[in-house]
Amino acid sequence: MNQYDPKRGIALSVGASAMFALLSAYATLLAPLSGLDIFAWRIVWTVPGALLLIALRKRLPILRQLLYRMVTEPTLGAAMTVSAALLGAQLWVFLWAPLHGRMLEVSLGYFLLPLVMVLVGRFYYHERLDGLQWLAVACAAAGVGHELWMTGAFSWPTLLVALGYPPYFVLRRKINQDSLAMFTVEMMLLLPVAIVMALGSDSLALIAGRADMWCLLLPGLGALSTIALASYLKASRLLPVALFGILGYVEPVLLVLVSITLLGETLGAAQLATYIPIWIAVALTALHGVRLVRLAPG
Repeated sequence: MNQYDPKRGIALSVGASAMFALLSAYATLLAPLSGLDIFAWRIVWTVPGALLLIALRKRLPILRQLLYRMVTEPTLGAAMTVSAALLGAQLWVFLWAPLHGRMLEVSLGYFLLPLVMVLVGRFYYHERLDGLQWLAVACAAAGVGHELWMTGAFSWPTLLVALGYPPYFVLRRKINQDSLAMFTVEMMLLLPVAIVMALGSDSLALIAGRADMWCLLLPGLGALSTIALASYLKASRLLPVALFGILGYVEPVLLVLVSITLLGETLGAAQLATYIPIWIAVALTALHGVRLVRLAPG
């Protein structure tokens, strides 16, 4: 179940990054909902999306078996609960930060995360990095170092992202169950919290008469979130941890493109000093990925 598949893994990772970048623009369509409202409704609508995907891919027996084992094996049940909590914390902080002026700190966490994942791959899983990967790491580290020097935003939201995701991915590999079934269970475990948050806010009143929200925008949020998260988590199982980590820089690159082309934002000279080394790192990772795909069987 843990065999690597570079072709599928890279395609799923890049596809997930593209969808996550689109989510940042999609969220603007959900006004007047707040970030936390969107988080709650995202979970609520992701659960049916995940269950539909399970049914379409004929994984219902696998899902039932996992749920049964969680009840009969307390260790597995506890591990899945911790896994859901770790994922929920990341989904929450991503939407909490803009409401409290902490998005800069969270963004720095996402810059640091791929480097932490590379370290996990190298020293925890004892993966070997080739010359292109080390050069990509060095370029990414230069960009991250510049961003840290400019912002000084090394706080708990930064640490939550940079140090919270790696244990989540390690735990998922240790649980070693079907990725889509695990993702569905994680969403189901988060659902009660999301329902309480949705009912505890004024979001229902805000969208009560909005047919476009109920028939199109919120289901679309669930569908996009389901496919993006499921693809991302599947990629984490199909790629070496170090390569999966460096591919994490594809998303901020795409977020910049979305911000410029769809949201009308601009890049200053100081930001370019951060992003240019990261763009170079992504290009080097792409070359490494092409090499892996060519060497992969089939």
